[in-house]
Amino acid sequence: MSNLIDIQDQIEKLQKQASEIKSREFDKTVQDILAKMKAFGISLKDLQPGKARGAKGKSKVATAVKGAGAKVKKTKDAAVVAAKFRGPNGETWSGRGLSPRWLSALVAQGHSKDEFAIKP
Repeated sequence: MSNLIDIQDQIEKLQKQASEIKSREFDKTVQDILAKMKAFGISLKDLQPGKARGAKGKSKVATAVKGAGAKVKKTKDAAVVAAKFRGPNGETWSGRGLSPRWLSALVAQGHSKDEFAIKP
């Protein structure tokens, strides 16, 4: 059975191996990425969050990068918006974005959206 010192030595050796492999393959990987960017017409602007061409909402690249554990810096803080509509069961909606399911269902039943507006 291995003791702690043996395991730490193995970890150190493996980390050195990983570092060597990374440095060996770095240039090749960069060249592969540049070739694909050229083939698809991708620019550095396309890789920035919210800048993807022909994409709705978030760029797939930004989502993938964010999902990979990278920190994405927000440009401004999200402001909390007061609710403008309240449903019969206490649900609220700010009026921004898509209508919530509860409001869409009530409108489909013949209700008016104005019936659920919160009066100041």
